[in-house]
Amino acid sequence: MKFAEDNNKDQYQITAYDDDSVHVNDKAFNKGFIVMPKHFIHDWQPQHYADLHVTDLDILFNLKPSVILLGTGAKQIFPPKEIYLAFVKSGIGFEIMDTQAACRTFNILMSEDRNVAAAMFIS
Repeated sequence: MKFAEDNNKDQYQITAYDDDSVHVNDKAFNKGFIVMPKHFIHDWQPQHYADLHVTDLDILFNLKPSVILLGTGAKQIFPPKEIYLAFVKSGIGFEIMDTQAACRTFNILMSEDRNVAAAMFIS
């Protein structure tokens, strides 16, 4: 899905997505990344949802977003208990959803000037 053009180049935006990639500011990514309105971490480890570990969340929590979206790929997959508990203990609101839903939600929250972070996986 391609989103309508927005000329705000001072922020990172999800501009399109499909089954194989997510576009941030019109550049396609097909591995794990973290995006916020003012931060973009394109080489976040892990690169695939199946490789996500609790320690991978530290960088996300240190960004201090008001809410975290976890895009788990083509399907919504709830993480193992230890990862879920790390989210709860962080005190940061979070939602777990498929990546396409996370893309749409990110753009909505960003348009409301929320300090949203999206940790996205394609697979």
